[in-house]
Amino acid sequence: MSDTPALLILVAAIFTNNILLSNFLGMCSFLAVSRQLDAAVGLGMAVVFVMTCTTPLNYVIYYDVLLPWGIEYLALIVFIAVIAAFVQFVEMFVERFSPKLYYALGIFLPLITVNCAILGAALFMLVRKYNFAQSVGFGFGAGVGWALAIILIAGLRQKMGYSNVPRPFEGVAIAMIITGVMAMAFMGFAGMVSIQ
Repeated sequence: MSDTPALLILVAAIFTNNILLSNFLGMCSFLAVSRQLDAAVGLGMAVVFVMTCTTPLNYVIYYDVLLPWGIEYLALIVFIAVIAAFVQFVEMFVERFSPKLYYALGIFLPLITVNCAILGAALFMLVRKYNFAQSVGFGFGAGVGWALAIILIAGLRQKMGYSNVPRPFEGVAIAMIITGVMAMAFMGFAGMVSIQ
């Protein structure tokens, strides 16, 4: 077990070990939804909610159900099922209370189920041998870090709509360049704290 405090893990998951900018997990929805700021904020909040809830729940299921019964080889399937259930809940909630956001997110809301950043958080929690509190901190921090990255790039891409971007760099190309620059900027926080 890691002896790193949960708060330190939370801060590191947001800045120095940002799941998107350091591991490049969750790039497909990141690139597709980051064209509009309001859709990026909505998807970011949905990812924060799902990641915060599923990471500790997957911890409990793994250590209290799968491991004692000797069926830990089912962890990947169970993790995906838990994530899918929470995503279904979020999708119904957003459709009911914010139809405009629901239609803005389109297919990418149900695709949170297969967002590799959310599954990656659950798997990192196991590999790094976090306890329950650390899993909660990591799940929340990883979600906030992913949301921060998509909101930042959405704001930048929206501002660039008023710029004269060279034709070969329009669309995904400029988004990838900005993502690389953002990743380097977040590496500047590496001296603060790092998690393994």
